Amino acid sequence: MFVTSKPDTKAKRLSPEHEQIIIATLPAVGEQIETIAHTFYGKMFSAHPELLRDTFNRGNQKSGEQQKALAASIATFATMLVDENAPDPVDLLNRIAHKHVSLGITEDQYQVVHDNLLPAVAEVLGEAVTPKVAEAWSAVYWIMAEVLIEHEKVLYASDGVENGDVFRDAKVIAKNVLTERVTEYVLVGDFTEPQPGQYTSIGVKLADGARQLRQYSIIGGDATQYRIAVETDGEVSNHLRQHIEVGDTIQATLAAGELVLQASERPAVLISSGIGSTPMVGMLAHLAQNNANREVLYLHADDSAETWAQEGHIRALAGQLDNCQLVAAQRSAGELLDVTAHNLVGADVYICGGNNFLQAIRSNIDSLDDAAKPSSVSFELFSPNDWLIR
Repeated sequence: MFVTSKPDTKAKRLSPEHEQIIIATLPAVGEQIETIAHTFYGKMFSAHPELLRDTFNRGNQKSGEQQKALAASIATFATMLVDENAPDPVDLLNRIAHKHVSLGITEDQYQVVHDNLLPAVAEVLGEAVTPKVAEAWSAVYWIMAEVLIEHEKVLYASDGVENGDVFRDAKVIAKNVLTERVTEYVLVGDFTEPQPGQYTSIGVKLADGARQLRQYSIIGGDATQYRIAVETDGEVSNHLRQHIEVGDTIQATLAAGELVLQASERPAVLISSGIGSTPMVGMLAHLAQNNANREVLYLHADDSAETWAQEGHIRALAGQLDNCQLVAAQRSAGELLDVTAHNLVGADVYICGGNNFLQAIRSNIDSLDDAAKPSSVSFELFSPNDWLIR
């Protein structure tokens, strides 16, 4: 599921009355937004335990990452509605929309969120939430929700499927242990063609009966086969490693994700850390098959040579390209990736890795003189941490 268009964040505006109320109450809501988000999830999961059991990732809930992501999206969107100089959260909402379609989220579920979010705001802020204030914040929510709903409909339509109809039975035909922590799986099913860099949501039923979902980048595949590399770090990945073998059937969703290799003749710079190499492998595979003469620079950081799970695959793909430079750094040896030491002028840059890595790389790129900066910078987040990187 992919389109080149992005969510239309400017299609609807608040009424003048609602805008003034949001301006007046935004500081108070912003100060308490994470508490509001935490209260909201508690209310929603109490009323709809099936959502935590079968749709939301319990690990992200336990860590608080999901709450922070929701808080960031609401506060950022509300700010944009009342401040013409505020950044447009279009890229943030595009990421959210892709995550949603990869989980099969449908329009009716937005009402469930609304019916638990507004009471959470009232509970946290107390008497300050008058009926007029509640009405104004409800308007903010529905404008944001409608932006997402409309874009998600477009994404579902791009693969010709009904809204939410993205789960497919996937048979495991290969399982290869790459390192102590990373395992590769090859899945076959009735999929759709993935764009280079996209991911699939894998669903497994755990011992307690819960269906838990986790998204993994597709490192190669077509409409009948997805290949993924999974780092063992949570309920889903542990279940896959310990209980799923060749011949077993799991669930996988149609490919989604906004981090997609652009069709371009500009140089491509791929930057990754650890298991963040997975979307880059998908991009390299696509380049090797379709554009072998494009200039490519791949920068990767890992703890050691032993933990670089996809080194062999990456070097093999790089060897199929006519103009590919591969640079690796080992953190255990104190080596660092210095992106400013390389020519990024006019390049399309793609980044994937942990929070600190992403922030450090983006800061390095931002420090470049305008004449030395790349044409575009895109990145993938492996957890709902939009509150950290916008």
